[in-house]
Amino acid sequence: MDMTYDLIVVGAGSAGLTAAGFAVRLGAKVALVEKHRIGGDCTWTGCVPSKALLKAAKVAHDVRTAGLYGITAAPPVTDMAKVRQYVRAAIQSVYQWERPEDLQSQGIDIVLGEAKFLNASSIVVNGRELNARHILLTTGAKPLIPGVAGLRDVPYLTYEQIFDVDRLPRTLVVMGGGPIGLEIAQAYQRLGSSVTVIAERILPKEEPETAETLERVLQREGVRFVRGKATSARRDGDAIVVGTADEEARGELLLVATGRAPSVEGLDLEKAGVQVTAKGIPVDDHLRTNVKNIYAAGDVTGGFQFTHFAGWQAFQAIRNALLPGSSSGFSDLVPWVTFTDPEVAHVGMTEAQAREQFGDAVTVCRREMSRVDRAVCENDTGGFIKLVVKHDGTLAGATIVGARAGEAITEIVVAMKHSMKLTDLAGAIHAYPTYSTPIQQMAADLAIEHLLSGTTGKILLGVSKMIR
Repeated sequence: MDMTYDLIVVGAGSAGLTAAGFAVRLGAKVALVEKHRIGGDCTWTGCVPSKALLKAAKVAHDVRTAGLYGITAAPPVTDMAKVRQYVRAAIQSVYQWERPEDLQSQGIDIVLGEAKFLNASSIVVNGRELNARHILLTTGAKPLIPGVAGLRDVPYLTYEQIFDVDRLPRTLVVMGGGPIGLEIAQAYQRLGSSVTVIAERILPKEEPETAETLERVLQREGVRFVRGKATSARRDGDAIVVGTADEEARGELLLVATGRAPSVEGLDLEKAGVQVTAKGIPVDDHLRTNVKNIYAAGDVTGGFQFTHFAGWQAFQAIRNALLPGSSSGFSDLVPWVTFTDPEVAHVGMTEAQAREQFGDAVTVCRREMSRVDRAVCENDTGGFIKLVVKHDGTLAGATIVGARAGEAITEIVVAMKHSMKLTDLAGAIHAYPTYSTPIQQMAADLAIEHLLSGTTGKILLGVSKMIR
C-alpha cells in the first residue's frame, strides 16, 4: 500500500473527523490515525454519554416531582446497570456513523495505532511509516489531575470512567465546579445519590448571577456545596474523605473534574521540531505550528474546549492547508452550553467584560424566566435571559439560563455573526409560546424605547396624540 498522502490527521475525535471528511471532499488523499477509539472524547466519554445520563436523571426527577402536576407516581428506583445500558446505546447510535469501515468507504484511510513523528513530514504507526505534505494534529485533551495531597492514594474517577459505573453510590463527592462536575453532580443527585461539590467557585467563566441561580437550583434538589480548594484526600474505611482548609466531604465515590490538559505525550514532537508548552501546541492565526506544514486544531491547542469549536477549527485548518489563501482559525463568537437543568448558554462578552471595553455605552436587557409564558407553563421559571448591547445597537454578548437555552442562544449567535442590531430581531415574527419568544419581545421593547426617546420620540408622541 502506498503510504504517501496529501494529509495525515492524527487524532479521530470531532476535529479529526471533520478535517478528514472535508479533505477527501477536496480530492486529497487522507490518512486518519487514532490510537484509541474513533469518535474521541465527545462520543465515548463526553458530550454523548453525559447527555444520555442527564436524560435518565431528568426522568427520575420528573417522576419524583409528578405530584406538582396532579400526577400520582411511586418514588423512582434507579437501576444503574440499566441506566448504563441506555448510555451505551446512545453512544453506539452515534458511533455507527463513525465506524472505521464507514470512513474507509468515504475514501479515508484509517490507521489504528499510536503515531510517532520521525521528522516533519513522516510518522510511524505500528512499524509502518506514513508520509505526507501536510499533517494536522487533533489529539484532543485528557483529564487534568490536580496536585492534591493523598489524591493518588485513593480511588477516584474522571469523566473517562464515570459513565461505566453500574452501581449507584449512596454518596458522591465531586471535585470541581465547572460544567462537567455540575452536570454529573445534578445527574447523580437526581438518580438518588447524595452529592457534595467541592469548588472555590462554580462556573467561573459565566455571569455572577448565573452561578448564583444554578447553585440555588442544585441546593434545592439536595446538592451540598463545600466552598474552597481541595487540599487533601484520604481513605477512612469505605469512605473517601476530601478536605479543604476549613471543611471535609465524605463519599463512596470521588469524581475529579478539575479541568483538562492537552494530549501531546508520546508523539515525539521534538523530532519534527514542533514547539509545545504546558498549555498545548502553539499555533498562529491560521492554525499553523512553528513548522510550516504541520497544523493543530481543537483542544490540543489549549483554547476553547468544545466539540463544536474543535470541528470548526479543523475545517479552517484544512481550508488553509489545501486551498489558496487563508482564513483565521480563531473567533470571539463561540457559544457554549452547560447542560444542567436549567441549561446555561452563553456567547460573547459578559456584562463586566463589555463595560470594561465600552464603558457606560452599554445597555443591559434582562428578563426573568418567570415572565416567559412557555417557562411558566413548563414550571421552568428559575432562570433569566440577559442581553448585553453595544452603543450601536449590536450585541456584545448574551447569557440564557433556562430550559432549551442551548437552542435559544443560536438566534443570538447568528445575529452577532452578521452584526445585526438587537432591534432587527423585533421585526422577525417568533412562534408563541416558545423559549425564543422573549428574545423578540426584549428586542421590541428596546426598539420602542429608542423610537420614543429624544426629539423624534416627542414628535411621534405628539402626532399620535393628534390622530387619536
